Amino acid sequence: MKTINKIPVSKIQRASKLVSTGAKVGVNYLKYYGDKLTKTEREARSKLNETNAEDIYDSLKQLKGSALKVAQMLSMEKSIMPQAYVEKFSLAQFSVPPLSPALVLKTFKTYFGKLPNELFDSFNTTSVNAASIGQVHSAEKNGKKLAVKIQYPGVAQSISSDLALVKPIAMKMFNIKGKDSDKYFKEVEGKLIEETNYILELQQSKEIAEACAHIPNLQFPEYYEELSSERILTMDYMKGEHLSEFTSHNHNQEIANTLGQALWDFYMYQIHVLKKVHADPHPGNFLVSDDKQLVALDFGCMKTIPDDFYTPYFELAKPELISNKAFFVEKLYQLEILRDDDSEEEVAFFTEMFHQLMSLFTQPFHAETFDFSDGEFFGKITELGQRYSKNTELRKMNGNRGSKHFIYMNRTFFGLYNLMFDLKAKNIVINNFTTFK
Repeated sequence: MKTINKIPVSKIQRASKLVSTGAKVGVNYLKYYGDKLTKTEREARSKLNETNAEDIYDSLKQLKGSALKVAQMLSMEKSIMPQAYVEKFSLAQFSVPPLSPALVLKTFKTYFGKLPNELFDSFNTTSVNAASIGQVHSAEKNGKKLAVKIQYPGVAQSISSDLALVKPIAMKMFNIKGKDSDKYFKEVEGKLIEETNYILELQQSKEIAEACAHIPNLQFPEYYEELSSERILTMDYMKGEHLSEFTSHNHNQEIANTLGQALWDFYMYQIHVLKKVHADPHPGNFLVSDDKQLVALDFGCMKTIPDDFYTPYFELAKPELISNKAFFVEKLYQLEILRDDDSEEEVAFFTEMFHQLMSLFTQPFHAETFDFSDGEFFGKITELGQRYSKNTELRKMNGNRGSKHFIYMNRTFFGLYNLMFDLKAKNIVINNFTTFK
């Protein structure tokens, strides 16, 4: 894979890159209008999505950092985003162009004050994995193989300016009005800033590994504080293949069920017992080991779940309460889905919309076991997402909906459900750690 010798770090450089990408997208639309004269709308739109996705991703992978992280987050929205974007943006999860060896050494020296060969017995300057915020290198010390994650230059310093550039686009996409919109962007900004603090990630990784050590068929690497810093993180090198690679060829249902149960229990224990959850459940953060254990990695994005959100959120997982309209509406106000300044039309529309969404998304909690390989269940999720993404009535209404905590809780459940479906896990025991039964 081609390596990168330089990353745009200044606000002007990064803004210029995004502006040039916008120009390419404009040209693509001109081609799209021409294509409609000779092709069907579906064919023309498909080609537009493919070229736009490629041009946007090519730009973001050079910027790296929060710009690429946003693409990674969007790739998980399989029920809303066009397939071309999902396929292209999903590369941001674990496969992007890495830094060149020369830039790796320079960056390591800047962050640690020493070169890698002064700390490790051996260090491979060619990365084994490159993602949105950092890339991973293999190393050895005292006979042990290690993984060393190095953050890209300028990532931490560019988060606020990157999001300022992305904000107008996001507000238009999701119809978010100016009033009260900052709480959503501040939530994302705060989490991205946390993800660039590898000292915090090391602490969170150790805490989660210790707290979840009792969960069967789940493994964590050991982390090394003396070989880590704010921008460098060293841990055990865990052998295995990414979860998406494993699911592409696995035909052993028993293994799929075992891994699925481990994954489900891992998340339910965090959510219902720890009240703090690994809010980045994409395939690049999970490996399947040679002995078919689930390996959990990358705890930079952890979401604390406050009780005043947890309680009403999971009360709506009870079928008897979802069917109680007065109770349901009360909880929608508590969760900030309904607003005091809503019109009667908005109250009726969003009450119906979220009743459909919650009735569907909470189905796994309505039984002792659940079949996550059920194509009908995931087909309904996709259909519902696409229906509302195209709803003209919804686009006219204020998109400022829901507590800021929805951003990462929804991301967690979307990601978890997608992973469980990819595994085709069946007969998963749902309520091992649920406290709201």
